[in-house]
Amino acid sequence: MELPERIVLDPEIMGGKPTIRGTRITVGTILNQLRFQSREELLQDYPELTPEDIDAALAYAALLAEEREMPL
Repeated sequence: MELPERIVLDPEIMGGKPTIRGTRITVGTILNQLRFQSREELLQDYPELTPEDIDAALAYAALLAEEREMPL
């Protein structure tokens, strides 16, 4: 699986959770907030985010949803 360019997995940042590059905002935070807010509201609440960051978070979630795990 190839990560979108804006997504970072670093054990030193937010315990290794996927975050938006240069921030401490996790992909999970973005996805959860999108359940309750529009993109525009999310961008107002997190001014360090860009529309491309939101797209990257959604792309990452889609990649994870397509992953298949095989029982051992």
